[in-house]
Amino acid sequence: MPDLELGQLLARNLKQLRTLRGLSLGDLSKLTGISKAILSDMEKGTGNPTINTLWKLAAGLNVPYTRLLEQNEEEGAVVRRADVLAQSEEAEHLRAFYYFKITPGRDFELVRCELDGLSEHQTAGHGANTQEFIFLLSGQLTLRTQRTAYKLEAGDALSFDSSARHVYVNTAAETAHYLCINYYPGKTVMWRGV
Repeated sequence: MPDLELGQLLARNLKQLRTLRGLSLGDLSKLTGISKAILSDMEKGTGNPTINTLWKLAAGLNVPYTRLLEQNEEEGAVVRRADVLAQSEEAEHLRAFYYFKITPGRDFELVRCELDGLSEHQTAGHGANTQEFIFLLSGQLTLRTQRTAYKLEAGDALSFDSSARHVYVNTAAETAHYLCINYYPGKTVMWRGV
C-alpha cells in the first residue's frame, strides 16, 4: 500500500475506529470534547488537527495516539527520515515525528521531537499506567509533572509516569532535540484487531 498523507491516514483510521465501535459523530464528540464539525472534517481528510486534539481523540476512543495515524507496516521495514510526517501543536513550537507506532504486538511508540527555544508544550496524560522515556539529543529540556521538575542536558535520559498532565519546557534559546518512547503496557491487547 502506498504511503498516505497525514490527513488521509487520520481519516481512514478514525472512520474505521468509530464505525467498529458503532459510534455516531455525536457520540464521539461527547467522548472527546471535540465538535462534530471538526470530527467530520477529520474523517473527510480536510481537517488539520493539532497534537492536543489528536490526544483528546485517542483518549476518547481509548487507543494509543499513534493508532490514529498508523499505516500497514511490514516487519523489518526501514523508516526513512524523509518519509516521517511532522505533527505540531497549536503554536507550532513542538514538532513530533513518529517513527514507530503502536501495532498489535508492539506496546510502545518512538517519536523524535523538536521543541523551539524559549517555549513550552503542555500535554494531557497519555492514559492509565503509561510511561514515557526521554533521551535528550541536544539542547536543554525541563520536564514538569504534577509533583516535580526534571532538568535535562544533552545526553541525559528520563523515565516518568506519563498518565497525568505534564509540560515540556525549553528555557534555552536553541531548539531542544529529543527522542521519546511512549509505553502503553497492555494497550495492544486491548485494541488488537480494531
